[in-house]
Amino acid sequence: MAEYGERRDDRRGERRDDRRGGGDRSDTRKLAAPQQTQCRFCRRREEYVDYKDIETLQKLLTHRGKIYSRKRSGNCAGCQRKVKNAIKRARFMALLPFCA
Repeated sequence: MAEYGERRDDRRGERRDDRRGGGDRSDTRKLAAPQQTQCRFCRRREEYVDYKDIETLQKLLTHRGKIYSRKRSGNCAGCQRKVKNAIKRARFMALLPFCA
């Protein structure tokens, strides 16, 4: 029986290696770690998201007034919580609309 990754060539009775990558060389190759991109607030090293900064907060809202998700906005978890509180404060102070 042919082992996993090998195929028996019926004409010659020989075994042929079908694995991709050329054998041992593919096993020694190391995968590079993906680079993590920082969110806009971490890049600027802001400790506090200002509720009065309407231009920045509007970029994180849809045209209907909903807050973009972390995946869509690119914020980290901590900054997303700060953004959420800043948007809620700005809505309460009538700087941003609750809905469109």
